[in-house]
Amino acid sequence: MRPDIDEALRYLGVRGDAPASLRAQAEALAQELTARVTPRFIWRPLPLRRTGDALLLGSMPLPGQSAARMLADCQQAVILLCTLGAEFDLWLRRLQARDLSAAAVLDALGSAYVEAACDAAEVEIGSRYPTMYLTDRFSPGYGDLPLPLQPALHAAAEARRIGLTCTDTHLMLPQKSVSALIGLADKPQAARIRGCAHCRISKTCPYRKAGTTCAF
Repeated sequence: MRPDIDEALRYLGVRGDAPASLRAQAEALAQELTARVTPRFIWRPLPLRRTGDALLLGSMPLPGQSAARMLADCQQAVILLCTLGAEFDLWLRRLQARDLSAAAVLDALGSAYVEAACDAAEVEIGSRYPTMYLTDRFSPGYGDLPLPLQPALHAAAEARRIGLTCTDTHLMLPQKSVSALIGLADKPQAARIRGCAHCRISKTCPYRKAGTTCAF
């Protein structure tokens, strides 16, 4: 598992071919990143129930239309939690103190790396449910699924097992972390994640402001 260099460069705002020096720096930092940091993830499946207008994941209400749309026809959903751990945050802070440009590259690589770990987790989930179809993963903060749902998701999936906690404002620590839901259905789902530009909180998203990663 390694970060996607092209994806990291896109996070940096690079369009088209990146300067050779920037790509070389990203490649070198990516190699160091994979040597120093091992992503950790944990996931837990729970049954979905519908009672009237309420959608319940286990006993946890999933409010709003976004979850209802993404999980339509799903019988179960998986809570996925993933993190690069505190070591990455410490490394990034130290690099920011001496080389801001390199720190920006490392930060982008961290975002790409945690996404790669989420992709690996999806492969594992798919192998456990070979006859089921997985929806796109989506996170609290997507559409009208509220960020305050984070603590309940963390408790249900036992986030402490991978060293993951929530702040009072429902952001995750360590910062390079993802919490997401993935539906399991017996047929492909039409609803797809369309990206930040189509999210109603794209301009005020606390994940983007904090430099952390959601799973859109």
